[in-house]
Amino acid sequence: MAHAERLSELIGDIYDAAIDPALWHDVVGRAGFFVGGQVATIFSKSPIAGNGYVYYESGIDPDYRRLYFEKYLKLDPTTAGQYFAEVGQPVSVTDLMPYDEFQETRFYHEWVKPQGLVDFVSAVLDKSATTAAMFGVFRYERDGLVDDEARARMRLIVPHIRRAVLIGRLIDLKAAESASFADTLDGMSSGLCMVDGAGRIMHANAACQRMLEAGDPLFAIEGRIAARDPRADQALQDVFAAARGGDAAVGTRCIAVPLTAQNGAHHVAHVLPLTSGARRSAGRSYAAAAAIFVRRATLDPVSPPELIAKTYRLTPTELRVLLAIVEVGGVPECSTVLGIAETTIKTHLRRVFVKTGADRQADLVKIVAGFASPLAR
Repeated sequence: MAHAERLSELIGDIYDAAIDPALWHDVVGRAGFFVGGQVATIFSKSPIAGNGYVYYESGIDPDYRRLYFEKYLKLDPTTAGQYFAEVGQPVSVTDLMPYDEFQETRFYHEWVKPQGLVDFVSAVLDKSATTAAMFGVFRYERDGLVDDEARARMRLIVPHIRRAVLIGRLIDLKAAESASFADTLDGMSSGLCMVDGAGRIMHANAACQRMLEAGDPLFAIEGRIAARDPRADQALQDVFAAARGGDAAVGTRCIAVPLTAQNGAHHVAHVLPLTSGARRSAGRSYAAAAAIFVRRATLDPVSPPELIAKTYRLTPTELRVLLAIVEVGGVPECSTVLGIAETTIKTHLRRVFVKTGADRQADLVKIVAGFASPLAR
């Protein structure tokens, strides 16, 4: 019961952070502690551009954080693997590469070991063609390597963090008074509708009203909000009904419900329960159990490196070696840039040749060039 109560309280606070970003610092720290680490962060980074940004954190040494983004991100052998991981799937160092190989890297010797760190478990929250937003937890020597328990705990909370982060991007809801809250809703460009547990509309902002009047991709029937697509509609109704039971009842279902308009335009809906935590004041004003946020979806194309990895079934490390060979040159140069021993570079390079069918490094250059976007000139 102690574990269940602790998890329920944490989930509630995660959703409260969606409407009050000031809570994220404390919530991120508690989420990291729940997973089994003393330091945690919500951040983004790009294996393509070699840069990143920390949104919320707890316990990170500011000097090492600065060094990571200024120097060591490009040397981090796990970056590509973290980016290519499935959304919501926990990954640690050993999921991406042999640990003894990780210990050979310059990144490990200069950034990881000096801090007493041994592992890092992360999960993608959202992804574009070049960048991934993630939640991650650091493990120190006293914590040990990431184990099945840590992965299981990540799976319990990551869907809720993802929902809260995605909703938090759409609106900053700090107002609890009904008048100011309604004014805030009506000023949003994204559609937002307050519903009860049966999906009956309690309040809709101007953007949502326009959508409902057009009847696409959402419409109102006998005062209840509904989606044109039957499967999407069922998913929404299930979440609305579950919201009456609070945060834990909503669980991990339907974090992002895809909606397609009749003209083919894509939208996505996110549902936030309003029956628990600090959100109750907003929901109580409208007798609402949940808020549904709807925005136009931008479909990012898959990045060329991701296409290459999928086409030839390359591991994250093999992809890094391939791109380094193409961009930097020979094995010694790649060894210096990636912080990996030359023997290790050669081992991965041989595997790349086998998987791609290439015979020479010049062939690898042609393969990568063939995946380049014709618009990127």
